Amino acid sequence: MMKYSIKDRNIILGVSGGIAAYKSVEILRLLIQAGASVRVIMTQSAQWFVGPLTFEALSGQPVFKDMFTEDHEASIRHIDWAQAADGVIIAPATANTIGKLAHGIADDPLSTFMLAVSAPVLVCPSMNNQMYASKAVQRNLDTLRSDGYFVLEPGSGELACGTTGPGRLPEPNIIVDRFTSCLAPNDLAGKKFVVTAGPTIEPIDPVRFISNPSSGKMGYAVARAAAQRGANVILITGPTHLPDPTNVTTIRVRTADEMAEAVFQQYEQADVVVKAAAVSDYRPQESAVHKTKKGKSEWALSLKQNQDILKALGRQKVHQVLVGFAAETRDLEQNATQKLTEKNVDMIVGNLVGSAASGFESDTNTVTFFYTDGTHESLPSMEKQAVAHILLDRIIEKVLPVATD
Repeated sequence: MMKYSIKDRNIILGVSGGIAAYKSVEILRLLIQAGASVRVIMTQSAQWFVGPLTFEALSGQPVFKDMFTEDHEASIRHIDWAQAADGVIIAPATANTIGKLAHGIADDPLSTFMLAVSAPVLVCPSMNNQMYASKAVQRNLDTLRSDGYFVLEPGSGELACGTTGPGRLPEPNIIVDRFTSCLAPNDLAGKKFVVTAGPTIEPIDPVRFISNPSSGKMGYAVARAAAQRGANVILITGPTHLPDPTNVTTIRVRTADEMAEAVFQQYEQADVVVKAAAVSDYRPQESAVHKTKKGKSEWALSLKQNQDILKALGRQKVHQVLVGFAAETRDLEQNATQKLTEKNVDMIVGNLVGSAASGFESDTNTVTFFYTDGTHESLPSMEKQAVAHILLDRIIEKVLPVATD
């Protein structure tokens, strides 16, 4: 089991009685999809909004909804579940539930269970904006934070009661992402990461361009993983259909020149730069102002070389850790090691593209890490998010200590 993943973890999802309880169903689905084993605890009020059967059907496990039933094991279930839990999400967390947790009240399955929990807990407040802003709720949230709970600030917008302001339960994908951060170590706190991702596009005319099939998934995974581990992350990305990662500053660019400009602006203050973008090596000598009409049966396109961003960063490197990527179709070790030396980088992540399990569009990747001491490390095929966390481990273990000596 990977220590930064929620796969195979025992997760408890606590649901209290707010209109946003319907979002808890999607939270459960995302956790199950990520490979977690999830059990649900519901307050009595929550059952008015979503039926327990929905959670039981999705989780495959009984919902804990009553302290006292004919099931004799129910009386100690709160202890057993608390001891087995690797993490807890309470979403939505109503003002009532927050007040109980802050004052140690145990009068239902959820609040009683919470007194026995020692695993990380993410509390997701959701309520009317005036209720959220009240001194009592804010005081209780401060108490939870001082007690070691993680509190996810609610979103702002139109609420179910018709008012507008802070109090909306964040979207389920954001909650699951922040929960993953709660389980991850904070070992990159204070470090500034600059990550590049996606393709660049070089216009031929207003409707045609040169590009490549990079999806940006690997770079986004690195940015997300670094943020989950406490880093201040700047993601500079070419055109992709991926949403901005949570807690990451995202800068969107189109061309290689735009990407270069954005990277150089961030470089001086960066601790680590991970160049995962697939930057176009060439661009048209001239880009037409208007669409080029079809005419001759052949069309010769004159190209000129783009700036080698990674090589330029290597020449300017002072204290920065510089990690490059090498996507090859053959001779991976030879090409990656040559790139390692020629571009003065600290590490190269190489992979052979073209297979279903490794490459631009895939959700998985099969990579080899190449280091400056001549060694290399090959990883089996795995999810790109898992690759990203192992990459961060190696940066910490093999590169950062050397860079800071």
